[in-house]
Amino acid sequence: MGVGDRFNWHTHADHQLAWAPSGVLTVVTGAATWVLPPTRALWIPAELEHETVASSRATLRSLYIHPESWPIGWVDPTPVAVNPLLVELISYLGAEALDALRRQRAEALLVDLLEPAELATIELRLPQDEPAREVAQRLGDNPSDGRTLEEWGRDVGASGRTLARAFLSGTGIPFGRWRTMVRLQAALPALAAGGSVSNVARLVGYKSTSAFVAAFRRETGITPSAFVWGPKETRYTPSGE
Repeated sequence: MGVGDRFNWHTHADHQLAWAPSGVLTVVTGAATWVLPPTRALWIPAELEHETVASSRATLRSLYIHPESWPIGWVDPTPVAVNPLLVELISYLGAEALDALRRQRAEALLVDLLEPAELATIELRLPQDEPAREVAQRLGDNPSDGRTLEEWGRDVGASGRTLARAFLSGTGIPFGRWRTMVRLQAALPALAAGGSVSNVARLVGYKSTSAFVAAFRRETGITPSAFVWGPKETRYTPSGE
């Protein structure tokens, strides 16, 4: 998949395990957006409407599992850790010539290998008030913009106090936290694409790496490194194929 390529909203009759051994894969559902580095795959339940987008050039591999033969009852999309054995099993199960008995045995092993994993997700609402919405959209395009609400107000024709009220009422969070969240949202695909934590921190507007790491952990519960590589016990280096 090239950058920006997408499979528009669709469903599958089977469960799907979506994974990109290289590049960054984004899966969007009605409830969340999942940005997947090569160390994460996403379990997508059968009949769940979703779309798949390549945030960078990506190689998409998917497994499809018949629901009636599957013992795991996950009803929501579930990120799973990708380790070397799972990589080999995905390749094995993806072979068209695999007979039914071998597929059954391999799927039984797949059950044992699918371990839910932490994955940072950032969801943001936009304010409905037009001047505040313009600020939000422009920050989405350039999250490193560090202007205060008073400075933004002179640009969009509203007072800083009016913008502050509009952000709080329209998004449920104060402007300062909203800007933090939009910066972290922009950081996810950059981290997943292999950017260093320090470079990504600067890219999205942080003056220090430590401040970025602290904000990331506070809002997602994990560090930027854990988002990319997973827990130390499950880490592996993608082949980049």
